[in-house]
Amino acid sequence: MSGGPRVALFATCLTDTLFPDTAKAVVRLLRRLDCDVDFPLAQTCCGQLHYNTGYREHARPLAAAYAEVFAGYDHVVVPSGSCAAMVRDLHSGLVGRSPAGERTYELSEFLIDVLGVTDVGAYFPHRVTYHPTCHSLRMLEVGDRPLRLLRAVRGLELVELPGAEQCCGFGGTFAVKNADTSTAMLADKMRHVLDTGAQVLTAGDNSCLMHIGGGLSRLRTGVRPVHLAEILTSTEEEPWPAAIR
Repeated sequence: MSGGPRVALFATCLTDTLFPDTAKAVVRLLRRLDCDVDFPLAQTCCGQLHYNTGYREHARPLAAAYAEVFAGYDHVVVPSGSCAAMVRDLHSGLVGRSPAGERTYELSEFLIDVLGVTDVGAYFPHRVTYHPTCHSLRMLEVGDRPLRLLRAVRGLELVELPGAEQCCGFGGTFAVKNADTSTAMLADKMRHVLDTGAQVLTAGDNSCLMHIGGGLSRLRTGVRPVHLAEILTSTEEEPWPAAIR
């Protein structure tokens, strides 16, 4: 049992279903930083998909469930800016304010604002560029927190992404309903990523990494999408699998 804060991991649907290694990386990282980490099995969707598609009444019970499941924790950490923004900024309009919603943090916010840590002891010897996802940039306003964390990683060469603040074109159902526009936006983003000469593209949302990474893979560029949590949990003594592929 750790002597640190009692923290719950909200994995999010996409991470839990398609990218479980990210959730495992968050747990390992937070435990290394002396947090008592739990994964409540009763957690489910935050309701963002329903809300953004216009089915707000379907999102309401999901928001209520979130408030109940995470009520007893000091903090809730989310490896997704979009889901963290949904919980913190929009749940209150569905079910009122809740302690769980107000204690929810995107990963980089939690590390810097709550734990007061910038250097997490990571080692990742690769050339990396960072994509600031729309919700983290515009709703949560995480600012340069992820960049500060990346700059403190030993061995990592951080290169600036041209047009970084431009959307990648995913936007959840936007990519389905507006496929042509989404594809054009993706092409712009991929060109900017390739211009950096980076080996790795990182971000705080697996949804955007899935979208951009899928495009980069189809073009056989060799650029790997790696979630921020997986970089930060990798150390020289215990490299995360993404660091040694």
